[in-house]
Amino acid sequence: MKTKWQIKKLNDACNVAYGTRVVNKRDGGSLFPVYGGGGATFFMDEYNREDCMVVARFAMSEKCTRFISGKFFLNDSGLTVLPKSSKEILQEFLDYQLISLNDLIYSLARGSAQKNLDLPAFRKIEISYPESFPEQRRIVKILDEVFEKTAKAKENAEKNLKNTKEFFESYLQSVFANCGKDWERRKLKEIGKTQTGLTPKTANKKYYGDFVPFITPADVDIFGDGVIRYDSRGLSREGLKVGRKIEKNSILMVCIGATIGKVGFAAQAVSCNQQINTLTPESKFEAKFFYYALGTKSFFKKIIKGSSQATLPIINKGKWENLVVSFPKSLSEQKFIVKKLDALSAETKKLEAIYKKKLEDLEELKKSVLKMAFNGEL
Repeated sequence: MKTKWQIKKLNDACNVAYGTRVVNKRDGGSLFPVYGGGGATFFMDEYNREDCMVVARFAMSEKCTRFISGKFFLNDSGLTVLPKSSKEILQEFLDYQLISLNDLIYSLARGSAQKNLDLPAFRKIEISYPESFPEQRRIVKILDEVFEKTAKAKENAEKNLKNTKEFFESYLQSVFANCGKDWERRKLKEIGKTQTGLTPKTANKKYYGDFVPFITPADVDIFGDGVIRYDSRGLSREGLKVGRKIEKNSILMVCIGATIGKVGFAAQAVSCNQQINTLTPESKFEAKFFYYALGTKSFFKKIIKGSSQATLPIINKGKWENLVVSFPKSLSEQKFIVKKLDALSAETKKLEAIYKKKLEDLEELKKSVLKMAFNGEL
């Protein structure tokens, strides 16, 4: 005999409880993490929740439902949902249903700069559940098993993804750490032309167009492999005259802020803003060799050491162009190393794509099983 299901509005079957506003974060404490719309950002010496599902209320992201383990303090950026009657709905069953409704809940977000939950609409969401407690427990048990197995599979995929990236970084570092006798050391300014970008006046619309891409730090190394995004914004012919042209096969490095040291290789002529320093190697060098050289951890340490120790780290062009890199004197050896690194980078991308697809598939599997569960198909 098929179990009968109830369908009710969230507000009719559950109580919605908001978190507590924190007036002064500095007076918080150190024992229990404080959660709201996102992750924990500081601590309190008291807690008001334990082992429960939290729904983001303010500053919502696409992942707006999350289960938080242990004792914690919930601020007013989040809320919890409890059954009005523990004899009608199991809390564990309700928690899984909230996870399954994540996308719907996020669609109720309002605002542009900051997305906040439309609470009246949220309270009107319909939830469904079997009238039979044993049936709810059966479904929860199946979901527990699925989520446990997918969590382990996800952990393995993430570990493999991390190992793949670390292997390439380790090999890259070893290439430049084991310099041969035929290698030499030179300052960047002795390798080729160095420049700092320049932003034409944004108020003058005639400076902007599609004549040449205009690169900002957000456009550099967008996939973690030196790729530059060229279609965000561009300069016109007039704009390039007052800006700076960076030739094809140049290396671009962010030299200010949180992403200082991020490096990219320009496959076409571009312009860029003043947060980026560039190196255009002379034709007697293999340009991409220096992209790899500037992407090593050892060179990044030089960047940090040479940057100002202010709140916002910055290394000016004068210091940057005087940093030293090592390279083989032989152009053919430079090209050989680049060929090996390109091949390894391509293989790394393939493996990364496989593991990322695995992670996406696991998320889709969970969504599919949740959909089946709340359609009464398990």
